[in-house]
Amino acid sequence: MKHSIYLFVFLPFMMWSQSNFEKAEKLFKEKQFDQAQSVFETVLKTDPLDIKTIEYLGDIAGQNKSWDKAIGYYKKLKQLKPSEANYHYKYGGALGMKAKDSNKFKALGMIHEVKSSFEKAISLNPKHIEARWALIELYIQLPGIVGGSESKAIKYSNELARLSAVDGYMSRGHIEEYFRRYLVAEQQYKKAITAGGSKTSYYKLANLYKNKMREPEKAKTIIEIYNNKVQD
Repeated sequence: MKHSIYLFVFLPFMMWSQSNFEKAEKLFKEKQFDQAQSVFETVLKTDPLDIKTIEYLGDIAGQNKSWDKAIGYYKKLKQLKPSEANYHYKYGGALGMKAKDSNKFKALGMIHEVKSSFEKAISLNPKHIEARWALIELYIQLPGIVGGSESKAIKYSNELARLSAVDGYMSRGHIEEYFRRYLVAEQQYKKAITAGGSKTSYYKLANLYKNKMREPEKAKTIIEIYNNKVQD
């Protein structure tokens, strides 16, 4: 009898919540973020601990560059599921973006937590590619006096190479380009094209030719090669 009462009272409520989640998820995938946010917030009121809803709301906040909101949602996810690497990665990313938009003094106070969040993601998931990319970006952009380090960036690039040849070449090319060693960057991007042939690798090389090496004809040729490859 108690089981029947439970089904009668709560099953319609659960079905309503699920249908709203599916509606919000569809809106999110269609990039209608404001509408999706409104529906997800309704779902969260009925189930405040729903992990996927919290994650979607964090992602929407990130899309809107509402870093404090994103940080709050991702921090909640870390508390609910501390063993999930991606939540530490997303938290570190949102915190890093807030630091970037903050004054230098405030940003410096966030750097350690940003780094440790990405490192935690890697410790939980040794194959986490995005966290290594994030650390590379952090180490090349930070001044040496506050923890920047080309050698550490290269260390993570080497780790990427062991996980994915393309990411290894692309990340090393990115490091070389950042430090204006354009000929070395060119060779790395060419290796990435040979290893994987992704659109990103072609466009990174074309961008290097056009904007850094001042060789627009080479850039045009690379894009044409890619377009012909896609059409074949």
